[in-house]
Amino acid sequence: MAKGELVTAIRALTAERDLPVDTVIHAVEEALEATYKRQYGQVPDVKVRLDTETEEFRVYAEKQVVIEPRDEATEISLKDAQELPSKPGLNEMVEVEVTPPNFGRIAAQTAKQTILQRIQEAERDLIYDEFANKEGEVLTGTIERVEPRGIIVNLGKAEALLPPPEQVPRERYRIGQRLKVYLVKVERGIRTPQLIVSRSHRGLVRRLFEVEVPEIFNGTVELKALAREPGSRTKVAVQARQEGIDAVGACVGMRGVRIQNVVNELNGEKIDVVNWDERPEKFVANSLGPAQVLNVDVHPEERRAVVWVPDSQLSLAIGKEGQNARLAAKLTGWRVDIKKQSETAPKPEPSAPAPIIVEEVVEDEGPVTMAELLGDVPIEAGEET
Repeated sequence: MAKGELVTAIRALTAERDLPVDTVIHAVEEALEATYKRQYGQVPDVKVRLDTETEEFRVYAEKQVVIEPRDEATEISLKDAQELPSKPGLNEMVEVEVTPPNFGRIAAQTAKQTILQRIQEAERDLIYDEFANKEGEVLTGTIERVEPRGIIVNLGKAEALLPPPEQVPRERYRIGQRLKVYLVKVERGIRTPQLIVSRSHRGLVRRLFEVEVPEIFNGTVELKALAREPGSRTKVAVQARQEGIDAVGACVGMRGVRIQNVVNELNGEKIDVVNWDERPEKFVANSLGPAQVLNVDVHPEERRAVVWVPDSQLSLAIGKEGQNARLAAKLTGWRVDIKKQSETAPKPEPSAPAPIIVEEVVEDEGPVTMAELLGDVPIEAGEET
């Protein structure tokens, strides 16, 4: 390789891959140090540096100044040392250039693979550092391909994996489709950083609300709790942190524009926005919306709430396949038992059983005579007895 060609190639490569030149140069210097040691033996304290004037890599080794060197790799004579600009004294350590005449060609041939590997490592670290700070954020990507392990989403500088557990069952994905994903986790990986993204994570809904609702983004409205069944329904509890602000209205927006944008991004997933309340009975009642609630009895020791609703509202409060009640329980953290109003009516007490009359039993004293039956009643003449 001609003079300066290696450096020119490195700079072109860094510009193409958008990598810091200094990082790549440092990786090349370390690779050439390993190359030198393989070619010329294990020399301690050898360093390779780029000469910015000649654009050539030069090799330097630490040597000790002695009278008569026994090991040329680690020692230099006092006479030769005096010819150096620093003019070191006896037993001092001095850095001496030991660049072989054909080192440039040997370096280009031997270190090529190592240099590419280090460049890939530098690129991997750069991508990792960039995306590690974005965990928990929403990113926009394009579906690139479908693999058995999941869907590969191109995020620009890196690829991310959307595994089956993080997909929404009712969503259909196609190659070339643009969609927003929630960055769950970033790992270094062996070759490239492993980015795991999600469409089913409830954090996706939270971040979408922060984007669409300025009051949530600036903190005047706080998103206190969120429960989600991906692709079907989500409940969000919000609270105003500034007097005079309608938290639910801020999330819905004028004519429902704000919440509709979130629904559209989630492909039609239904969203209920309710007011959060520090009183459990009130919060539980709000969480069951749009159903009307008559009364809530709370049992803090069991963290259970018994909710009474009109008979006509029972199915609405429970929801299809129990979804509304289930989401309300997830949102509040309370077990929710729903009962209809008619169950509260007092039930008639059972009628008292007929009294049992116990007659006095007379002890049998033998046959009773006619005289005993008639007693003192006189018998008239002519009457038959």
